[in-house]
Amino acid sequence: MSKKPSTIAPIDASFDDVVNSIVSPATKKEKGNNGLKEQSDESPATPMQLSLDLGIEVEKVVGGIEMGVLQNGIPYLTQRGLAIMCGAARATLFEITQEWEGMQASGITPRGRMAFFKDYLLNNDYDEPRLFIEISKNGSPHYAYPDVVCMAFVEYFAFEAQKTNDTAVENYRRLARFGLQQFIYKALDYHPEDKWKYFRDRVSLLKESAPDGYFIIFNEVTGIAVDLINAGLSVNDKTIPDISVGQAWGAYWNAGGLDAEYGQRVKWDHYYPEYYPQSASNPQSPWAYPDTALPLFRRWLRHEYLPTKFPPYILKKAHVLAGGKQEAEKIAAIYDQKQIEG
Repeated sequence: MSKKPSTIAPIDASFDDVVNSIVSPATKKEKGNNGLKEQSDESPATPMQLSLDLGIEVEKVVGGIEMGVLQNGIPYLTQRGLAIMCGAARATLFEITQEWEGMQASGITPRGRMAFFKDYLLNNDYDEPRLFIEISKNGSPHYAYPDVVCMAFVEYFAFEAQKTNDTAVENYRRLARFGLQQFIYKALDYHPEDKWKYFRDRVSLLKESAPDGYFIIFNEVTGIAVDLINAGLSVNDKTIPDISVGQAWGAYWNAGGLDAEYGQRVKWDHYYPEYYPQSASNPQSPWAYPDTALPLFRRWLRHEYLPTKFPPYILKKAHVLAGGKQEAEKIAAIYDQKQIEG
């Protein structure tokens, strides 16, 4: 039976008081780790993991706890920071992480602590293969435990573990008032950027930039970008789909020999906003297509690209979505009514 209390007493304290009162256990030598080596946040927790194209927006040590925010706005703790927050050995966190991966791979939920973690995380819409997000930091693998996973760990060590501890209990009570996401945001003085900025600045820069008598791909996919932003995707230099659409349409154009039917496409000077990484090679030289082909392009976009090519594109971007693969599938379903497999 769960030992978690049904209610949590209110904490009459400011946010700064809560930050300063986060409990850290006294440093001690870890024992009984069943032969597991001490895990470093800069060394792989499991073999054969791929680094994701997702960077760190900000990372600091606050009150002795390593925490940060990824570029897509997901707040996280490092394994070291999470261990301190939970009052637990890092070797134990590593064991739980491995158990989760084994359970997800096999589809079989063992008894004991995995039942708690599965129930907690599924109820919070988390069903990823791993409990951490692997990213690259200074050229090395780096492991970030997202806020929903961290709260599962803190609650487990506070109320569900065979040996609960006061550190986890006190930190759980303090974090319950704010939520870990807001706690990390405030502790790091992080303010999420305007989600429309990357898109809006390109719209402004590319306005009326198409050669006379020609259309450009970016202007034709603005509706998709708006749908993505409204669906919660962080539209930025990695996720605006005009490059994907342009490559697919270019291949279709060449395969059909459409120059002969609609006239020659032409190159034009395309500039990215200066804060985009692509701006380093400004101006770009994409294709502009004859206006006479615009009705064909729009039919192709609606009936071929969106239902067949867009879903794989957005699923490849799942790692930069706060909601992961499940969120990517929901976004893909905006255009593809069939259930996305895999």
